[in-house]
Amino acid sequence: MKLLYLLHVLAAVIWVGGMFFAYLCLRPVAAAQLEPPQRLRLWNGVFGRFFPWVWASVVALIASGHGIIMQMGGMAGLPVHFHVMLGIGYLMAAIFVYLYFVPYPRLRQAVADQDWKTGGAALNGIRVLVGTNLGLGVVNIILVFALPLLI
Repeated sequence: MKLLYLLHVLAAVIWVGGMFFAYLCLRPVAAAQLEPPQRLRLWNGVFGRFFPWVWASVVALIASGHGIIMQMGGMAGLPVHFHVMLGIGYLMAAIFVYLYFVPYPRLRQAVADQDWKTGGAALNGIRVLVGTNLGLGVVNIILVFALPLLI
């Protein structure tokens, strides 16, 4: 069970930590200073490197989470914070899947076509979704530790 917890925490750190860095460090400091063509190329490259890690993290989180749940006897006997964590996790995964298959291909195509207006719109959509997932991820982490203390 400890190995599953380790895998679960590492996957969460990679995904949420990556979003934190991108959203709160890279975007407002470095990327904001670039002209649209350079900014969009930068983000296209960053996402191209980060998103495979997110896919691996999503798979690892779901697999390890369900492994932990099974080792604990299933959902029926688990405290409410496990149910909340699972719901938020699936919502985050759904948001990422949408981000990956809808605005991200638009960004890639816009960069390839040097269509900076379309690329900017796609990047803005990604920004909103990453911000939402970052907020959900932080809330999920807080709830995991706070709810057991409150219940």
